[in-house]
Amino acid sequence: MTDLGDAMTDLIVCTALGMEARAVARGLRPELGGDHPRVRVVRVGMGPDRAARAAALLPPAAALAVTGFGGAVHDGLRPGDVLVATEVRSGDRVWPCPSAPLLAGELLRAGLPARTGPLVTSPHVVTGRGRHALAREGACAVDMESAPLAEAAGARPFAAVRVIVDTPDAPLLNLATMGGAIAARRTLARIGPVLARWAAAAGPRRVLLASPRSFCAGVERAIEIVERALDRFGAPVYVRKQIVHNIHVVRDLERRGAVFVDDLAEVPEGAVTVFSAHGVAPAVREEAGRRGLRVVDATCPLVAKVHAEARRFAARGDLVVLIGHAGHEEVEGVLGEVPGAGVLVEDEAGVADAAQNVPWGRGVAYLTQTTLAADEAGRVAAAIRRRFPDAEGPRGDDICYATTNRQHAVRAVAAQADLVLVVGSANSSNALRLTEVAARQAPLARLIDDPGDIALDWLRGARTVGLTAGASTPGATVDAVVAALGGLGPLEVEERRVTEENVEFTLPKEVRP
Repeated sequence: MTDLGDAMTDLIVCTALGMEARAVARGLRPELGGDHPRVRVVRVGMGPDRAARAAALLPPAAALAVTGFGGAVHDGLRPGDVLVATEVRSGDRVWPCPSAPLLAGELLRAGLPARTGPLVTSPHVVTGRGRHALAREGACAVDMESAPLAEAAGARPFAAVRVIVDTPDAPLLNLATMGGAIAARRTLARIGPVLARWAAAAGPRRVLLASPRSFCAGVERAIEIVERALDRFGAPVYVRKQIVHNIHVVRDLERRGAVFVDDLAEVPEGAVTVFSAHGVAPAVREEAGRRGLRVVDATCPLVAKVHAEARRFAARGDLVVLIGHAGHEEVEGVLGEVPGAGVLVEDEAGVADAAQNVPWGRGVAYLTQTTLAADEAGRVAAAIRRRFPDAEGPRGDDICYATTNRQHAVRAVAAQADLVLVVGSANSSNALRLTEVAARQAPLARLIDDPGDIALDWLRGARTVGLTAGASTPGATVDAVVAALGGLGPLEVEERRVTEENVEFTLPKEVRP
């Protein structure tokens, strides 16, 4: 046993071999001291029987981890890769490891080639043929010690992290594999500090779930349009730009046969093509017509409303001032409706610049990108009205109900949270605005795509976490974040609902049942 702390242990790290224990301890020493967690590294011996006997003698600790070398089962793993177990299997028993995405993300940020997947504990060394059989059952790697230690962990946070040294095609006892073990020892030293940060983030906490969150009616409609188009017309179905701004949605639809393109020139003539929820300019529709594309329009009806208002204002000769963010697809589509008659304003300072383009006596009207923060857009709209007292705004608020509701909901949790996590992709305007709104009230607010993006240092001392998601984020991703946080200790989940949403939009005729 290597003691790297005092008698009050925060983390016990178990290894089978002395060389593994020394490597982990060597990596940990520079990281510890001060307010770092108290860690013990324990050599338990090889095999499940030795590991079980050692587990019975382990001193109390807040968290338990096992690390060391492991054998690959999955073809995608190579010597030097790091597997973080999502679950440990032995016979017909399974021990979940829900914090695995948090650990894997931290290892990736540390520069290590980490991935997640099931780990099997075997009572004996598994050869190539046996490993192929385990792979067919969905396993990624095999070891001989993790299961007894997972059982000993009980309700405590538990992690199993293995550095791959051999594969079904490169068995353990050959010179090449033994050479790889030297590099694996260096990797083990780098794993130690990450495990210490994982232990420091562990503990009981409360999660405040903002509601409404995740998909809105327009996003659900857009995704359903692509799914129905695939069912009706077969793959491939081409989608101009991302159907909604979320990488998980895009990847899922790609697996089903959707092909996402940036330009219609990439689409074969006559192919089925879906326009994204963010809308397109008339020039794009005209190009699709010239090329004979079979178009299904997934533009959100609330975005289509802004397009119609822009056309109405421009038709009577007004300069159309659009409050929004440059480069966003929705902005490009709206301004494309009024060529030569529209100008983009991103902030209050931009109003003065826009004023230079208004001849004396010309009317001014303003519109708003649907996914902006309401308070930010309100300040810019007020600046427009001060500069142009007769300026006319939209009929009703352009900012969509879902954006407004999610901003109200995140405010309801941010003031009570040590940390707010907003789940959404970095190109989602809706999710970015939620993060900005949360940051005005919470000590720390961060945008994440999934649990792997959560830095463990954010969680240290954060006993109340606010959680929400942009309107283009699947609810399953939020569930994954909650599950990962639950792997760090007891979790109390409380939903804060500010309103109910019951909006539904009809589907285009091309994909209706």
